[in-house]
Amino acid sequence: MLSIIEQIKQGKLWDFHGGIHPAENKDLSNKSPIVNAGIPQELVLPLKQHIGSKGDIIVAVGDKVQKGQPLTQGDIAMCVPVHAPTSGTITAIEQRTTAHPSGLSDLCIVIVPDQQDTWCDKTTYADYEDRDPAELIDAIRLNGIAGLGGAGFPTARKLQGGLGNVDILIINAAECEPYITADDRLMRDYAEEVIEGVRILRHIISPKLTIIGIEDNKPEAIKALEQHVKEDDNILIRVVPTKYPSGSSKQLVKILTGREVPSQSRSTSVGVIMQNVGTAFAIKRAIIDGEPLIERVVTLTGEAFKERGNVFAMLGTPIAYLLDKFGYKADKKHPRVIIGGSLMGFTLPHSNVPITKMTNCILAPKRKELPLHTYEMACIRCSACADVCPSSLLPQQLQWYAKDQNYEKCEEYNLQDCIECGACAYVCPSEIPLVQYYRQAKAEIWARSQDEINAERARQRFEAKQARIDRDKAERENRFKKAAETRREEMAKTGGDDAVAAAIARVKAKQAAAQSEKPEVKPAVAAAIAAAKAKQAASAQGATSETLPDNSEMAKLREERKRQARERKAEKEAVESTVSASSNDSKKDAVAAAIARAKAKKAQQASEQKAPVADSVVENAEVDPKKAAIAAVVARAKAKKETQQAQSETTSETEAVDPKKAAVAAAVARAKARKAAQQADAQSETTSEPAETEAVDPKKAAVAAAVARAKARKAAQQAETQSETTPEPVAETDDVDPKKAAVAAAVARAKARKAAQQAEAQSETTSEPAAETEAVDPKKAAVAAAVARAKARKAAQQAEVQSEVTPEPAAETEAVDPKKATVAAAIARAKARKAAQQAAKEQQNIEED
Repeated sequence: MLSIIEQIKQGKLWDFHGGIHPAENKDLSNKSPIVNAGIPQELVLPLKQHIGSKGDIIVAVGDKVQKGQPLTQGDIAMCVPVHAPTSGTITAIEQRTTAHPSGLSDLCIVIVPDQQDTWCDKTTYADYEDRDPAELIDAIRLNGIAGLGGAGFPTARKLQGGLGNVDILIINAAECEPYITADDRLMRDYAEEVIEGVRILRHIISPKLTIIGIEDNKPEAIKALEQHVKEDDNILIRVVPTKYPSGSSKQLVKILTGREVPSQSRSTSVGVIMQNVGTAFAIKRAIIDGEPLIERVVTLTGEAFKERGNVFAMLGTPIAYLLDKFGYKADKKHPRVIIGGSLMGFTLPHSNVPITKMTNCILAPKRKELPLHTYEMACIRCSACADVCPSSLLPQQLQWYAKDQNYEKCEEYNLQDCIECGACAYVCPSEIPLVQYYRQAKAEIWARSQDEINAERARQRFEAKQARIDRDKAERENRFKKAAETRREEMAKTGGDDAVAAAIARVKAKQAAAQSEKPEVKPAVAAAIAAAKAKQAASAQGATSETLPDNSEMAKLREERKRQARERKAEKEAVESTVSASSNDSKKDAVAAAIARAKAKKAQQASEQKAPVADSVVENAEVDPKKAAIAAVVARAKAKKETQQAQSETTSETEAVDPKKAAVAAAVARAKARKAAQQADAQSETTSEPAETEAVDPKKAAVAAAVARAKARKAAQQAETQSETTPEPVAETDDVDPKKAAVAAAVARAKARKAAQQAEAQSETTSEPAAETEAVDPKKAAVAAAVARAKARKAAQQAEVQSEVTPEPAAETEAVDPKKATVAAAIARAKARKAAQQAAKEQQNIEED
């Protein structure tokens, strides 16, 4: 049985499934030789013009570059650099629209040519047969060569993967798609350079057989190639039937070798490597001439072009420049510019798109030449798409799954094997754009796979980091453990102790001792309890009598003041209610006067009852002189207070008759009371000063007290005689002015009150030192004197307040009869006389004691 190579040499060909025979339309552009398109005003060079990753920019804006100078660089096989197509200045590095079906933009380098077209230094390999294949592969990569058949796969990466793995080299010259004639004209015009490029590839790959596959619709190209092929080149030119898409990689391998490339695999997996005719031409220019890939052959075709043909266009040349230069006349109703052929090409969003390494045709058809699809209709399940699919796929099911975004099913039905030839869409009677669905699904699947790859890479990096951290931690622990063991061994050898272990033991022992010795009660609380107990014991034994004052009497005085305040408040409310009622009803006035007299009588009786209590307190002073003195002061203050209250009540009763006279009398009474209080304060302050000094002689104090009592008795008698003799003539006669009588009565009352207050103040000032002489501690005597002064001041203020409050309602009433005023004055004089007699009795009782 003959081998595959022998069968190929004998001229055997195979066939692939499906395929179509569309109108070729190649005569529009293959009749004229290739011309140079010239240098445009601006070149836009995308960084990525191939399958793989883009390189790093090594130039900057404003740099001047020369023709053939590299603009990017990369160290990996899938990265192909970009070179300057001509000399000029870099004006921008920015985003520009690129030649892609999505119409998206990409980063581009913009060059403004200087029209000098100055070359940079070249590196040539004219003796390539003496060079190592790896060196030539690296030179091919550095010159930026990628597949020019339309796929754009990096040539160096494909050659490197085929070293030692392939036995057949195929040069693809089929160029099956309609309208495109770039390879046809290249083989016609540059057949020698093409064959020289094939020889360089044979030197690098070293295959057993080299085949140039070309369709039978290119007789001129076949003849040109045969003229330059030598017998020792071991190159076979095989003419294959015209059938679309016989120029596809997998289909051409099937036709020439009978081998089928597995799903999602390349031709190198079956021992075959394939390169395009244009790629072979670019390799010859790079290796022998030292020219990188800076231009390529582009077919300008379509009825909208006035000048059709093939041109050498610099990479980065705007398509708008070519349209203008070669007489493009757009269709008025449906202007279109297509990159690629009529089956695999795509419509441009605008004409400001640059030429790239994968651009092989610019098609500008008119509406009649290439009608537009009207609208997509429902699939009728005719199976025509499956019949013509060269990859033996099920286009109908793939379109359903792609439209439903069921990408798992798309992969299950081998969507990646679709070469996007467009044969299915060409024969579809429902005009469904099947290829667009497949392209969109492929892009989404690729994006998801990239995300999964990135996630897996991130997971691996994280796990590697965690493993490194754990490893470093274990190493540190082992290192510390080993150091501790070494230290203990050294200490054991030298007979010492481990310092670290000893320190840890001491800290633990200290903590244990601190916990065991915790007191049940806090020190501060215990100290406070002890101090309180000691104070209580000392007070029980009388040890603190000299240092701490006895506040029991002060507490009694406070309670007494509170009680008196409550009583005064109740009396005040009763008086106010009585006075307000008297303004409306005369009977109520009489009742209020009777109530006031009753209260005055009650106050007098209370004072008489409290006088013996004060006497008994003084008698008991021999037992406790301090308490006796305080009790005497308290008794005197209460008596004085009650006397003032009685006088104020009687004054309010008499003044209720005539408001004007009552107001005058009240004002005089308030002034006298204020003056008497001030004199009492001054006398108490002068009397209390000796309390801070040493004790006075009791005999002198008794003499002084007797003198004071005599003076007080004499003043009271004089006041009584004045009050009895002065107002009587006024009362007997009816011709006297009642106003003068009221004033005289008020003056008499004021004098009587003042005399009583002076007598009482003198008795207080005289008796206090006498009581204090018997005191042991001078501090307590000072406290008692202060208490007495406070009570006298408070009694005077209360009397003033009562006198101010009572007459206000009466002042609003009208004047009363003068006879009634005379009667009221007589009553007032009688009450004043009675108050003076009571004061004299109290003074006499004090003297007798």
